[in-house]
Amino acid sequence: MTTAQMPGQLSGNVLFYSKPEPLAKELHSNLGVKRMDGPFGFARAGHAIPLTVGEFPLAAVTGPIIFVGDDKVPIAVMGLNAGENMFVRDDGTFENGVYIPAYVRRYPFVFANDDANKQMVLCIDRDAEFITDKGYDMAFFDAAGEPTEYTKGCIEFCNNFEVERQRTLAFVQLLKDLDLFESKEANFTPTNPDGTAGQPQKIAEYFGVSEEKLNKLPADKLVELRDNGALSQIYAHIHSLVGWDRLVALAMARQAAQQPQAANLQ
Repeated sequence: MTTAQMPGQLSGNVLFYSKPEPLAKELHSNLGVKRMDGPFGFARAGHAIPLTVGEFPLAAVTGPIIFVGDDKVPIAVMGLNAGENMFVRDDGTFENGVYIPAYVRRYPFVFANDDANKQMVLCIDRDAEFITDKGYDMAFFDAAGEPTEYTKGCIEFCNNFEVERQRTLAFVQLLKDLDLFESKEANFTPTNPDGTAGQPQKIAEYFGVSEEKLNKLPADKLVELRDNGALSQIYAHIHSLVGWDRLVALAMARQAAQQPQAANLQ
């Protein structure tokens, strides 16, 4: 897909993108992107980030992969509180060893729906802190008004992301058709000061694949899931759910570190 002509009204709200504008030489010929040591500051607000199915095995080592909403959108859980990504440092970098979803890596580019012209339009988030009209390292357009190699690479990345997004929709539909989803809860049982178990607390409610339903599938269906690659992605999701414990442990460790030390009264 190439950069677009000025479209009609764009539709849809997208996480992280506060001011999406169709990328066009008439608007952005003097703009570019500056390199930053910590370019992911915007992701600090993303405690739940959309994933594509091909990312499941990589994302599973970081935290839970869950499905949310009527559409069963796959999500990488990266925090326990809304608007708080536990893996993004204050300097805009991710913690070492944490998988960075493609959804984050494509920023500030995104496709938007142009309802009037019935097409997808490539946009940028004009409010991205590393987009500037001076001192940039990578321009969007060259002197002739054509997309630069940087922009072409970003367009290719977004096109590949869209292909993976469509593949993810097909994967979710397959799970729906096989009736493999069930409601799940993530719970945490705190420890009282005397060492006894406290009152269980619900952290999250979401959709996940039922292992019981999966194991009851006919043998030919399991073989089909194995051969089309879906089975390994399903198990990546199931195995990722132990990541709830990691998030809880991390949150507790940070909370403890922030507690003021008791004064020494001796």
